Amino acid sequence: MAFASFPIDPALKSAVAGLNFTVATEVQRQTIPAMLAGIDGHVQAPTGSGKTLAYTLPLIQHWCEGRLQRGGALVLVPTRELAAQVAAVMHGLVSAMRAQQARAPKTAAVFGGVSINPQMLRLRGGVDILVATPGRLLDLIAKNAVQLDGVTHLIVDEADRLLDGSFADEFMQVITALKTKPQTWLLSATNSPALLAFKSTHLQQPTDVALAESTNPQPAITQRVIQLNTDQRTSALRHLISTNGWSQVLVFVASKYNAEHLADKLYAKKIYATPFHGGLTQGQRTERLQDFKDGRWDVLITTDLAARGIDIAKLPTVVNYDLPRSATDYIHRMGRTGRAGEKGEVLSFVTAASLAHWNVIQKRQSTALTLEVMEGFEPIHTPPPAPKLNDGTGGIKGRRPSKKDK
Repeated sequence: MAFASFPIDPALKSAVAGLNFTVATEVQRQTIPAMLAGIDGHVQAPTGSGKTLAYTLPLIQHWCEGRLQRGGALVLVPTRELAAQVAAVMHGLVSAMRAQQARAPKTAAVFGGVSINPQMLRLRGGVDILVATPGRLLDLIAKNAVQLDGVTHLIVDEADRLLDGSFADEFMQVITALKTKPQTWLLSATNSPALLAFKSTHLQQPTDVALAESTNPQPAITQRVIQLNTDQRTSALRHLISTNGWSQVLVFVASKYNAEHLADKLYAKKIYATPFHGGLTQGQRTERLQDFKDGRWDVLITTDLAARGIDIAKLPTVVNYDLPRSATDYIHRMGRTGRAGEKGEVLSFVTAASLAHWNVIQKRQSTALTLEVMEGFEPIHTPPPAPKLNDGTGGIKGRRPSKKDK
């Protein structure tokens, strides 16, 4: 289905064409008409399937029709990077509309990690579409720089993450501050009990858009898992980078310290690696991400939180140096590669200590990948013995029987 066939304003239609968007993805074909109709909905689709344009285009069209007034649209996202990414898509459409001497909505993005004062200046007089992280939005509300009285359109991007424990409190404070029930759309790569509960209480007769795997434009993704000793991971990563000629690889680790430590080890061996985590300033994160995209860094070592919203076209390789906490996080990590139909590879390191946790992740995904052993990196450690489960301690994560595993 071509974008030209959607019932949208000619200036917006021309803007979309000018940005080389011609054929809508499956998620866009299903979402855009439902959003234009003014109903609530939930989109569950993989990262990279085109969700951002699926909601930005209807928001701008509603503005063109006069159904979205000043201060009418709020887009909530979990991270600075995703806020900037969404704002860039909107800016591209709005700028293209203005280039045709057409009217266009006023948009802005606000997020933490940078000075709040320039953002307050941009918000003077109000904006039509505001992209925000919950924490910074609450700061702006407290300073009377933003009012939510007129919000008629609410988009919750990466809703599964915003309803996680680390974001949920601030997110719900924002929802409570809304004065009326807006048209609401949730977008996520996965489901969660918290998301489903929010959906049942805050959405009215929602339309569900669930992208079936057969219609997914992305997964030419190869998944591999390599079993090795914990102290072999760094040298194994160096070997893989060298022998495969990787020039752009995203490596996931468990903590800021691990990101810094691994980057130092690789850089000492003349591999151009840099850490990327929440402890950096926004300016540092923006610069390093752009340098990675431009090929100045070969390896970007990141944590789950910092990597949210990273959109790198044609990223070929993702490595799980440390396993993610859950199968949901594994899916989000995998979504960084294989975007927009490109091929991608996800490689996970599994040690004796993390084998039980890896098995839980596979079970949650209903997959069974073969454990590979690299020549020269044969593991010599064996998994620790299973703990006794009747000693009152409850066992350990990944080895304790759970009703969810039945």
